[in-house]
Amino acid sequence: MNQPLPSLSPYQRLQVQLAELIAATPPGERLPAEPELARQMGVSRATLREAMRSFEGQGLIRRRQGKGTFVARRTPIIESGLEVLESIESLAGRIGLPVAMGDLHIELIQADAIQASVLGIVQGTPLVRVSRVILAEGRPVAYLVDTLPEDVLTPQDLRHGFTGSVLDLLLKRGSPRLDHSIAEVQAVAASSEIARSLEIQRGDPLLQFTACLYTFDGRPIDYSLSYFLPGYFRFQIVRRVGREMESR
Repeated sequence: MNQPLPSLSPYQRLQVQLAELIAATPPGERLPAEPELARQMGVSRATLREAMRSFEGQGLIRRRQGKGTFVARRTPIIESGLEVLESIESLAGRIGLPVAMGDLHIELIQADAIQASVLGIVQGTPLVRVSRVILAEGRPVAYLVDTLPEDVLTPQDLRHGFTGSVLDLLLKRGSPRLDHSIAEVQAVAASSEIARSLEIQRGDPLLQFTACLYTFDGRPIDYSLSYFLPGYFRFQIVRRVGREMESR
């Protein structure tokens, strides 16, 4: 970490120094506090924080609000193609990764304008909102929020045997018959609430899936927001070549 790196820019040199520090620190150990680390590296705290985001995105470190930054224990990456809808439990089960549900909140709410539009219902219709944290090897890796009409899912349905996946619960029950989901994927900054739940810093990057689940008869029944830590998930898209391109 003390060797000069004249061919690199100051920011690249900072990233190399951080990589060496992380590699030399045992998993689970805390790194020096930001002010001290910034002083050691000769950079501002803002520059240091920006450089550390990339390592957090790779799952190499975890920043826990109010506690500091820790070197992460490497966890197998959960991979999935976006053309098939599966629960985190199903995906993790294939690679032998233990997952569990953390904090769970079940609320009765009234549909706002967005929820009413997506679900094709009248604003003010009673809905059940299910918010929970998903843990991989005891570590928060995802924050999931599903909102469904009461005639599809009730709070009582979630009292016994619910392990975190609304999709798996509905599939096991067999009613209503599910057909497809339409999702929009984007990168977002963690809000204060989600940051607390995932034990990260407000503003840290997350992958957000905004989706709606449909039945065989075309009814939208589940409006969901899912937030994933990038370092622990890898999503792939299979794209076929268009017919017009094949004929050229």
